[in-house]
Amino acid sequence: MTADDVLFVLTLLRQAKTDVWIGGGWGIDALIGEQTRDHRDLDLMHRRDQEGTVLAALQEAGFVETLNGRPIRFVVTAPDGREIDLHPLVFADDGSALQASPEPERPFTYPSSCFVTGTIHGTSVPCLSAEQQAYFHQGYEPSERDRHDMAQLRRAFGIATHF
Repeated sequence: MTADDVLFVLTLLRQAKTDVWIGGGWGIDALIGEQTRDHRDLDLMHRRDQEGTVLAALQEAGFVETLNGRPIRFVVTAPDGREIDLHPLVFADDGSALQASPEPERPFTYPSSCFVTGTIHGTSVPCLSAEQQAYFHQGYEPSERDRHDMAQLRRAFGIATHF
């Protein structure tokens, strides 16, 4: 997934009047303002009540659903192999959000302050904060990509990470 691919997807979803935020590796690179590694996919958080519109826009661009892990997440894939990992969020009136988790009594939490902006190729993009990214990178054995991403957060923002 290239930077141009990410900007294309964001433009498509903005034109469909949906709200999305970049997480994962591209989200970290957006916070830093530069691409620091290759990315195999794009992680997007979206409003669960806009899911039908998100899917319709992506299907019109050739993406098809290839993994259904609802209510936690699902994946759509383009014919050329580009993948988008979608995470449905339910928002509260205060701007915070919840995402289902494998433990239903312990959903993933998103404080309202975690919805920020970064840049990709000089374009402002919605993404998750450095603190939220660090929060989601805990409790599992990290890959080399995860280690790289957390090193970038430590370098750029001086925040503590779990590995």
